[in-house]
Amino acid sequence: PVRSILDAGCGTGLFRKPFAAAMPRARYEGLETSDYLCHRYQWTKGSVVDFAPRSARDLLICYDVLQYLDDRDAARAIANLAKLTSAALYISALTREDWRENCDRTRTDRAVHLRPGDWYRRRLRRRFKYLGFGVWLRKDVTAILWDMERP
Repeated sequence: PVRSILDAGCGTGLFRKPFAAAMPRARYEGLETSDYLCHRYQWTKGSVVDFAPRSARDLLICYDVLQYLDDRDAARAIANLAKLTSAALYISALTREDWRENCDRTRTDRAVHLRPGDWYRRRLRRRFKYLGFGVWLRKDVTAILWDMERP
């Protein structure tokens, strides 16, 4: 069961309502570096790079954040992800391949660090196993997956 959600780099909190609808008993917490957004939305001030809460959350969201960090900070953030969640991570980052093949360049922020997807996957695999559709599970967490659910 998901009782707590941390949305790292939450911005205005676009995931708050969908997760409240899907998991109404889960406590949602936004983590944000912007003083303005923290004040306006009552988010927790901090960065995914070095945030160290007293306890990990059941689900960590890190959506379109890592591409804004340089290589060193992005690697530090990925290492910190396993400390921020006790179970699952939902993550997305704009990759070099996405820039070339998938995104609408007229609507996508260009002020990012484009890295290959493998750069992220190599680092995530140290502490997580991939379940699919952007969801990663900590390696020390057991999940029973049906054969057709496996990546």
